[in-house]
Amino acid sequence: MVQMNSVRMVYDSSGTEALHGVDLDIHDGEFVFLVGPSGSGKTTIIKLLTGEVHAAGGEITVNGFDMMRIKRRKLPFLRRTLGVIFQDFRLIDKMTVYDNVAFAMRVVGASNAAIRERVPYVLELVGLKGREKRYPQELSGGEQQRVAIARALVNSPRMIIADEPTGNLDPVRSLELMLLLEKINEMGTTLLVVTHEKELVNAFSKRVVAINEGKIISDGMDGYFSYEIE
Repeated sequence: MVQMNSVRMVYDSSGTEALHGVDLDIHDGEFVFLVGPSGSGKTTIIKLLTGEVHAAGGEITVNGFDMMRIKRRKLPFLRRTLGVIFQDFRLIDKMTVYDNVAFAMRVVGASNAAIRERVPYVLELVGLKGREKRYPQELSGGEQQRVAIARALVNSPRMIIADEPTGNLDPVRSLELMLLLEKINEMGTTLLVVTHEKELVNAFSKRVVAINEGKIISDGMDGYFSYEIE
């Protein structure tokens, strides 16, 4: 669950006010698109939710953690409740598909037995059964993004944040990836997908939150937005 109330964000280095009193609630089990042009505040919201930056004002709660008062030593516990998928995949080139996903479990102290049980299940779920011993450079872009999804999912997070997950994929692969994320959401994981791809968003009947110039300008369930975002 995410609650943002009257959130302001100012970057000290530039004095730029990136968010102006943002209110946003995301409930457990929801699938939400966050859309807007470059510089609108999308990335800032992600950084606030993951604890990478600290807001200048307001209230933020993420999966029960008070992000305005959270101690640095508590951030790893917050991040275990989140899975993050990046546009550029961020896979480890010298590790196989299996080891890239297993690494996420090892970081949180999972046992070898748990890893052996969980990793094959998640790889099959994302359509990568038989690719376990491949290296990232031996995979297509779509397959690499599926590895990134498996890595985000493997520790059973309450919520997955996908930051422009289809930005490096062609339209067909983008649609396949979104259908996979929809399947994961239907299994109970909350999804926040940040994107600027209008056609992709309009292909799904999901909640769409639009942000521009640091303010939420619309929030609806019709799964459609018609204004220009680029």
